[in-house]
Amino acid sequence: MRTAALLFFLVFTAGAQSGREIRLNRTIELLEKGVPPLGVFVSNLSVRGAASMASSSLDFIIIDLEHSPGDLSRLETYLLGMTDKQQIAARGSLQMNVTPIVRLPANARERSEFLFKQALDLGAFGVLVPHVNNADEALAAVQAARFPQLQGAPDFNPAGHRGVGYGWAARYWGLPGPQYSARADVWPLDPAGELLLWLMVESVDSVHNIRSILKTPGVSGVFVGPSDLAFSMGVPLGDKRVEAEIAKVVAACKETGVPCGTLTSGKEVTERLQQGFRFLAVGGDSGIPAGVQRSLDDARAWQRTRTAGR
Repeated sequence: MRTAALLFFLVFTAGAQSGREIRLNRTIELLEKGVPPLGVFVSNLSVRGAASMASSSLDFIIIDLEHSPGDLSRLETYLLGMTDKQQIAARGSLQMNVTPIVRLPANARERSEFLFKQALDLGAFGVLVPHVNNADEALAAVQAARFPQLQGAPDFNPAGHRGVGYGWAARYWGLPGPQYSARADVWPLDPAGELLLWLMVESVDSVHNIRSILKTPGVSGVFVGPSDLAFSMGVPLGDKRVEAEIAKVVAACKETGVPCGTLTSGKEVTERLQQGFRFLAVGGDSGIPAGVQRSLDDARAWQRTRTAGR
């Protein structure tokens, strides 16, 4: 039995036993359960880095093409590096432990539909769109992420603009083409959809228009960018006025039920979760691992003790 057929048999069997299809996007599964997913930003697109991330305890990664080279060939290789055959065989499921989401290199106002298509056609399970300032830009993002729907579908609108060429993405997900096209839709507009569409709120205008952005059908969540928001306001990062704007976004998300995320770290992680954020990026892949840093700190302390004793 060929590998692809075997993997499809595993996921089909597991789904039949549970009475439903296996949710491929684990981050959506966690959001549906009310468990806040945790992830990191990734800018080092090496194959072994991808394997390391895929084997980690993270829930998702945001592959950053905005502030690192927007090389789609490297993205393709990175996504392939996240494939873990042993994990698939052990779990009997095609669900990835760590969900790959791509931050696009273009801002929302640029209306670069081809970038949505390229990232999704490579198999990404979602996109993060920078600098979404109003409902028109939010709607354009939704349409770029969706295939056109069948006539009579309850979620026919907003009409999708994504072109059909999903062979590679279907292979990456481990599904036959027709199943991929049916499931590659934005959640929760399509409750069975496996794609996340997160929009970045990082300007005075986006905060001002937050409610209309959140009411746009097809938005899976918003992601607050504190640094750009502070720059937009002309104040330092950490200024109380920035926190006041962030609080407005969180309040609007609570009212509408749309998940809200942001970038944070350290003790602020708990504070952000208590504040009402439903998913968080807790760092990035730059620098050395925390365990290595602790070892270095211990070694440096020992060195200082030896030097002082001379």
